[in-house]
Amino acid sequence: MMSELNERSREIFRQIVDAYLETGDPVGSRTIARRMKTQLSPATIRNVMADLEDAGLLFAPHTSAGRMPTDTGLRMFVDGLLEIGNLTAGERESIEGKCAATGNSVRGMLEEATKALSGLSGCAGLVMAPKTDKPLRHIEFVHLSPGRALVVMVTENGVVENRVIETPPGLPASALVEATNYLSARLVGRTIAEAYDEIMIDLEDHQVHLDALTTRVVESGLAIWTGNKDDGGTLIVRGQANLLDDVSANVDLDQIRALFSALERKETMLKLLSLADTADGVQIFIGASNTLFDLTGCSVIVSPYQNSREQIVGAIGVIGPTRMNYARIIPIVDYTAKLIGKFVG
Repeated sequence: MMSELNERSREIFRQIVDAYLETGDPVGSRTIARRMKTQLSPATIRNVMADLEDAGLLFAPHTSAGRMPTDTGLRMFVDGLLEIGNLTAGERESIEGKCAATGNSVRGMLEEATKALSGLSGCAGLVMAPKTDKPLRHIEFVHLSPGRALVVMVTENGVVENRVIETPPGLPASALVEATNYLSARLVGRTIAEAYDEIMIDLEDHQVHLDALTTRVVESGLAIWTGNKDDGGTLIVRGQANLLDDVSANVDLDQIRALFSALERKETMLKLLSLADTADGVQIFIGASNTLFDLTGCSVIVSPYQNSREQIVGAIGVIGPTRMNYARIIPIVDYTAKLIGKFVG
C-alpha cells in the first residue's frame, strides 16, 4: 500500500504519525502545514488526509478535524517509513551494567534486563526465560527458615540457579540432606527433563526408600523447575505501572485495564513471545493486527535471544500503548536481546 502513495501523501502521512506519537492527540491540517518543509495549504492537506482516511490509514476519533493513525496505518508506518534511532552510550552502559550486576544467575540477569528495558522504554518489560536445559553438575537443598528451603542448581557450564520452595512443617535437617543425595544420584550429568519421568515413576511406585517428608521435598523441588512444562519457559513482567504514567483524556482507561488483563493471561503472552522462535530479529505486533488476543490500544515489540550455539532459547520485549516511541524502543529491544544471548552462553 505504501508504494501506492505519492511522495506528498507519504510525507503528510509521516508527519501525522510523528505528531500523533509525540502527543497522543488527533492531528489537524494546520499542525501538519506548520511541520511540512514544503508550503501546502491546510485545504490541500485536508484533501490528502481524506484520501488517507478512505484508504484505512487514518480515522477521526470524533467530529473534530483531527485525525489519528489506525492500527493498519501504524503498521505501514513502522514497516515503510520509520527511521530507527541508535542507542546512546549511556543506554548501552545502563543495560550492560544491570545484566552484569547479577553474576551468573540467569534468572537474576533476565529480571534486571527486563527492569532496564521497562525503564528505558517507559513500557512494561517482558521476558520469556528459558528452562534449564544443561546437564547438572550440582544440586542441593538448603534450609532457610521453618517452612522454606532453597534449591541450588549448578549446570555443567557453571550457571547457578536458585529457587525457594515450601517445605512440610517440622521438617528435620536430615530430610534436606537425604533429598539432596537422592536427586544428586539421579540428576547430576543429566537435565531435569531427561530424568523427570523416571524419578516420578520411582516416587509413585515407592521404589525408593525415602520417608514421606523427604519425598514431599523432592517433589516440591522438581515441581518448581517443571511447573511450566507445557509452555517451554517462564514469563517475567516488570514495569506494569509505566502503562499508567501516560494516561490522558484521549486514552480509554478500559484499554489500560485490558493491557493489565493481557499481562495476567500468561499463557497468551507466552504464545505471543514464542512467535519470535521462528523469526529473525525484532518482531512488532500492533493493536488489533495481533490476532492472539482481542485487544486494541496495545503494541508488543519482541526479539528472540540465542545461546552460544545459535539456538533460540527465549525472547524479550515490551508491551505498551500503540502510541509508543517505536524508533527508540526497537533498537533497545534488539540490543538487549543480543546482550542476553552473550550472558546466557
